[in-house]
Formats: sequence, C-alpha cells, structure tokens
Amino acid sequence: MKKNHMYLLAALFIFFGCNSNSNKEYAQTAEITADTTAVADLPKIIKTADMNFRVKDVQQTKELLSTKIKAEGGAIAEVSINSSIQSTDKFKLSADSLKEITAYRKEAYLVAKIPAEKLDDFTNEVAKMALFVNSQSLKIDDQSISYLANQMKVQNREEAVKQINKVALPKSNNVESSLYIKDDLVDKKIGNMDINNRVKYSTITLNFYQDNTIQATVIANDNLYDFKPGFFTRLWLNIVDGWIIFKEFILLLTKLWMLFVVAALIYAGIKYYKNRRRRITPQTL
Repeated sequence: MKKNHMYLLAALFIFFGCNSNSNKEYAQTAEITADTTAVADLPKIIKTADMNFRVKDVQQTKELLSTKIKAEGGAIAEVSINSSIQSTDKFKLSADSLKEITAYRKEAYLVAKIPAEKLDDFTNEVAKMALFVNSQSLKIDDQSISYLANQMKVQNREEAVKQINKVALPKSNNVESSLYIKDDLVDKKIGNMDINNRVKYSTITLNFYQDNTIQATVIANDNLYDFKPGFFTRLWLNIVDGWIIFKEFILLLTKLWMLFVVAALIYAGIKYYKNRRRRITPQTL
C-alpha cells in the first residue's frame, strides 16, 4: 500500500510540473504573439521623394523652401548652390576698363526631412513654385517585416542575456557570449529607432535650376599693352633712349683708349714693314 501511495504522489508531481511548464511556455508565447500583433498593427512605411524642376530664381526659391520646410515642422539636411559659366566675353570701354559679359547657369541641391503625413501637400506646394517640372517621383518602402523581426530578436536576446547572466562565471565563455548578444541587442534597438525616425520624417531631394542668366560687369582692363604711351610719345622717348645709349657707348670707348693706341701701333708697324719690303725687293732683282 505504501508503495502504491508513493507512485501516486510521483505521478501527481510530474503532472502538475508539466502543467506548470506548459502554462509558463503558453504565457510567454501569448506575450510574444500579443507584442507581434501590436507591432503588425502599426505599418512601418518609409516614404522618399525626388523632384527636378526649373524656377525663375534659384536663390529666392531656396529661401522660400527653407521657410516652407520650417513651417511644416521639417528640417534641411543638406543644401548647395552652384553657378557654372556657360560662356564669357570682354569688350573694351576705355584704356583702363572693360565690360565683361557672362552667361551662367545656377543650380541648387536640397535635401530635407518632412513629416510623413505632410509630404504629399509639400510636394504639391513645391510643384506650384516651379516653372516646369522635369521629373517627380515617390518611393514607398514597407519596413514592417524588418521592424517586426528586430523586435522579436530583441525579445529573444533579452531572454538569452538573462539566462546567461544567471550561470555566468567571471572567467567563463558565457561572459563573452553575453557581451556579443548585448551588442547585437543594441544594434537591433538602434535599427528600429532608425526605422521609426524614417517613418515619422520622410526624405525629399530637390534639384532645381534657372535659365541661363546674362550678367554684364565693368572690370579693370588687364591688357598691359593698352596702358603704353601713344606713338609719338614713344617715338620721342626712343630717340632720347638712343641718344643716351650712344653717349654711354662713347664713354665705354674712352675707357678702352689703350686698345686703340695698341691697334694704331700695330697697324703702323705692319704698314712700315710692307713698305720697306717693297723697296728692298727691286734692288735685289
């Protein structure tokens, strides 16, 4: 009889233990399912837009867009304005001034963050500013599955970290595994934060330009030849310079008077020698 009672108690213990574990697993499964359902009920739709259009004035349009973006609760992430010269020419106005005619093209590049619910209205407002819209596009990226996957992985890693921390020893491999899982847990949470931010604020890229603009500017004459004196002035100056050079040449010759004396003596000696030879030659014959 005692042996039968012991078997009965053991069976009851196993039964209630299994029920307890089953209830716990069921509760965890139900919790994850509830969280999954809650996440799935919130679609993670990321919108990005691009526009290319022509405007009357790039600078004024950039200022209007900045005001509009701030009014919509957005922010400018990047902006640049460039002017490229198409052609240029210069015409002489006077001896010291030129008129420079330049044809240039001005372009702008602007990236902004706009609240997602206001993106459509904002693109419509931008289209009204344009003289001509070259292209316009809207891209929708559903990140619900990626967000859900990250959320479930976060829950799994949090449970794994708890289990590892219970048995981790100071020098065991479990500590290294725990750190790796924690780092991955942070990455998944940051990934979901990024998705939430991109869902809340849409990115719009605007490329706009204006027709070639003509600009006339009076500038200083950089041709040095135009600053030279007139012909007759330069002629007289050249005569004066020539006279100065001639005088310097005479002065140089006076410094070399010994050479002239030596040359004269040599010439006289050669002439004397030739004359004497002529006189001696007939007498010999």
